[in-house]
Amino acid sequence: MGRSGDLPRGLLERFRARGGQWTDDWPDDSGCTVLHVDMDAFYASVEIRSRPELRERPVVVGGTGGRGVVCSANYIARGYGIRSAMPTAQARKLCPHAVFLPPDFPAYQQVSAGMMGIFRELTPLVEPLSLDEAFLDVGGALRRLRRTPAQLGAQIRERVQAEHGVTCSVGVAATKFVAKLASGLCKPDGMMVVPAAEIMDFLSPLPVSALWGVGARTAEKLTQQGLTRVADVARTPLPRLRRMLGNAAAEHLFALANGIDGRRVVPEVAEKSIGAEETFDVDQTDREVLRRELLRLSERTAASLRARDLRARTVSIKVRFADFTTITRSKTLQVPTNLSQEVYRTAARLLAEQVPPGAVRLIGVRAEQLGEGDAMGEQLVLDAPERGWREADEAADLARTKFGTAAIRPASLLKPRPER
Repeated sequence: MGRSGDLPRGLLERFRARGGQWTDDWPDDSGCTVLHVDMDAFYASVEIRSRPELRERPVVVGGTGGRGVVCSANYIARGYGIRSAMPTAQARKLCPHAVFLPPDFPAYQQVSAGMMGIFRELTPLVEPLSLDEAFLDVGGALRRLRRTPAQLGAQIRERVQAEHGVTCSVGVAATKFVAKLASGLCKPDGMMVVPAAEIMDFLSPLPVSALWGVGARTAEKLTQQGLTRVADVARTPLPRLRRMLGNAAAEHLFALANGIDGRRVVPEVAEKSIGAEETFDVDQTDREVLRRELLRLSERTAASLRARDLRARTVSIKVRFADFTTITRSKTLQVPTNLSQEVYRTAARLLAEQVPPGAVRLIGVRAEQLGEGDAMGEQLVLDAPERGWREADEAADLARTKFGTAAIRPASLLKPRPER
């Protein structure tokens, strides 16, 4: 949804908190126990943090080849029309002089972990939605810390920037839906407080596309019926909405349009799988090239498991051929693992034994059936090489934390990468 261009004049100023410091003229935040914190152009901001010379230039993070897609773009690049999930080739046409960088997911995960740690110091009720955003329920923290929701939001913004060198935007409201809307409307580097008593004043002038679940087709259908603003949906009789959209969608949108959202902040939804994949610029038939890429992806996947203290019972690979036929193959291990070599050996065996020859467009590795390390146990086998590999992985993780993700890698990955 657009920002001020879609809104009546003065709406942002009415609800937006001013700056990062506490001031007495912020809107009333009593009863606003839900915060939505969203990082600003997260991947791009992490990259610029270590490359300050890029601060005034358009920066795009994503697949650097012709088939890649944009993962993140800073606000300068967005001014040229570049958006997440856009093909990199299209982004290059829109802004040929932009700086295009490959993603560094371990670095993003490290900053994300630190950010989530800040949240959990304030409240145990933290619901991560992705690496760069989360809901917080601060109802209990208000009494314990003797601060208002807006003060806690200002504290989060200050600490994230001071400790991690990136900025975030915060929405403060009584419900998850409104808090998420507010954080989006005050980007970048802002905070918006929507008083509980003024939710309808906030929602009514917004376009129907602001309602969660309204995509382009639904928005078009509503507009054709003369419903262009949230207030129009809120005033429409529910039976009419049901005839237009069906029972479930009508009831969902009618509730949101009237400021009703009973969803609670649910802390720590368990991850079901962790993985990584790569799309080649040139279709690959060389199995040695595919094995090297599997090793790279296995390293990344296993490092993510270790960072979360998780182990996987199942390793799977995904292969997409030149004709876009896609297959997945998986193997369940006798003992759960988060070792890079174990993940790679399993993935390489699946490639060799279960994937037919052919030109490959994309290849991926995924760890599934996850559990916490201590809960899943370890294999105890006399003279097993597992301990040596674990020590090697832990040493590599430490080196990458101190010196960057390229500090240490398997020797076979020092060869030139395939076009990607």
